[in-house]
Amino acid sequence: MKLLSCCLIFLLLQGMSLSKRLLEQDSAPSLYINGRIKGGQIAEIGLAKYQVSLQPTLGSHNCGGAILNNQWIITAGHCVFGYSVDRIVVVTGTNQFAKPGSVYYTLEKHVHCMYDNPYMHNDIALLKLTQNITFNELTQPIPLPVAPLSEGAEILLTGWGAEEPYGDTHRDLQKLIMKFVELNQCMDIFNQTSSLGIGHICTFSKEGEGGCHGDSGGPLVSNGHLVGLVNWGRPCAMGFPDVQANVYYYLDWIRTVISGNAKCSR
Repeated sequence: MKLLSCCLIFLLLQGMSLSKRLLEQDSAPSLYINGRIKGGQIAEIGLAKYQVSLQPTLGSHNCGGAILNNQWIITAGHCVFGYSVDRIVVVTGTNQFAKPGSVYYTLEKHVHCMYDNPYMHNDIALLKLTQNITFNELTQPIPLPVAPLSEGAEILLTGWGAEEPYGDTHRDLQKLIMKFVELNQCMDIFNQTSSLGIGHICTFSKEGEGGCHGDSGGPLVSNGHLVGLVNWGRPCAMGFPDVQANVYYYLDWIRTVISGNAKCSR
């Protein structure tokens, strides 16, 4: 796992986005171009029981996600947009994505109907599974947030993301503690880019630490609640904040979809 840094949008291989989306390079100052890449630490077994791996074919990690209840998974929209449900395999209950605790298949895919409108906004999706998840000591849901994040909040990021842009994913789940960056400050860092707004939160640790390719859609947790989903940034570990979907902002949409009353999805 690692931070982000410049350029382009990340394209999907074999059915889903193998990583974090990338911001256009001219949207923010090009600092730390040659910065050293550093990662997180190996997560303890059972640290993130809500963590899932989304795989286009079993054994091939593509994106992260989180368990909301026994039927629903939440992830980033760009992880599943444009792909059929038979290309979205959900692996649970493991710290090694190639050694599943359990394997589930997707019945329904709900990408936010305003996904990428505006560009890089509303990057969130829900997956309904074909069968209920069996909960155990390594597989549990994560509660939704009950309040917005406050200044100085610590946030746990977990994922199998790469050590460098477009690099290989980690075999073992990684963890990293980050800090919440307030929106106004994050907007200043990214030169008031239109790709950032109230539907996002920003997180940062230090240069050399953060999310990278393969972490997309993965959970960010604070005080035991799911507060973010990995969205976009400048890969990897180049000294800029990571930008995540703000789960609290999307609570109404999440509840509407899960209740079966969604009026649109993609």
